[in-house]
Amino acid sequence: MEVVKESEPNTTTMRKALLVINCIILSIGNCAGPLMMRLYFIHGGKRVWFSSWLETGGWPIILFPIACAHFYRSRTQPRSENKLFFMKPQLFIAAAVIGILTGLDDYLYAYGVARLPVSTSSLIIASQLAFTAGFAFVLVKQKFTSYSINAVFLLTIGSGVLAMHTSSDRPANESNREYVLGFLMTVGASALYGFILPLVELTYKKAKQEISYALVMEIQMVMCLFATGVCTIGMLVNNDFKVIPREAREYELGETKYYIVAICSAMIWQCFFLGAIGVIFCASSLLSGIIIAVLLPVTEILAVIFYNESFHAEKGVALALSLWGFLSYFYGEIKQSKENKPALETEMASVPNRQESV
Repeated sequence: MEVVKESEPNTTTMRKALLVINCIILSIGNCAGPLMMRLYFIHGGKRVWFSSWLETGGWPIILFPIACAHFYRSRTQPRSENKLFFMKPQLFIAAAVIGILTGLDDYLYAYGVARLPVSTSSLIIASQLAFTAGFAFVLVKQKFTSYSINAVFLLTIGSGVLAMHTSSDRPANESNREYVLGFLMTVGASALYGFILPLVELTYKKAKQEISYALVMEIQMVMCLFATGVCTIGMLVNNDFKVIPREAREYELGETKYYIVAICSAMIWQCFFLGAIGVIFCASSLLSGIIIAVLLPVTEILAVIFYNESFHAEKGVALALSLWGFLSYFYGEIKQSKENKPALETEMASVPNRQESV
């Protein structure tokens, strides 16, 4: 029974470390992804399906960590238990369906970014947290504490504060119809991804096999593969493959930088998707949504620095509210873990006593 006592803290420590790593990966993708996509559009890029394709088109990158995990297991596990892929058919189908939904979400989001400035599109995407919280409650029976409710409230209010100044960020020479359609598309993307995050968590819970981080990477790869398939069909219908070479030659930053922007965008978006489902694996879909929302003001500030978008008092207030909500959530988590720890220690201590009585 001593082995159980020692392995439990080790497992908890590893999961916390993995959570931190995935939070960092998600932060990089969440902040840099919209900026790279906007960079494509403001310098002459016009292909929405191609831009949405770049969000998941970098999925082959995931093969590298999967292969590394396989080689590591080959040194530590019997050959009969060491497989390159662990995903069973039922889980594969679930990941494929989520991937198709992700492909549709990619298009909605890319369309919004093409029509709206980064600050406005990021503001709308922040409403995703409310959708995530609602769907998490329905799909995975997410339990809310006063601290998590406070966090959702503050982050939502922060987004509302930003809405007070969105009219000043409206791009020049853009029709009212295009602006409104971009707004509606981005709202749709926010709602759909707010549904996808809890759906991933539900898939983990309903999977008839043990979910490891190696399996999480496989799920990520399958999701992005099918999402890329949806966007590829859109590109074929829209004749994007024929237009891309000409668009690259006419790109304001030059043809070489056009392809550099595309490649970097594909790599950065993989950070976002892997980080998002990694956080769900280590914690919950609600936390993943909270991290995405709390990074909104950071993306706003980066847009001000790199694209000279306006910075006003509302953005500073939104940043303060976001940080307050973020700290509120984690304070509640730390407090709850301290309350649960004595009960866990009591349960573990009772196991040897039961064994002796037998």
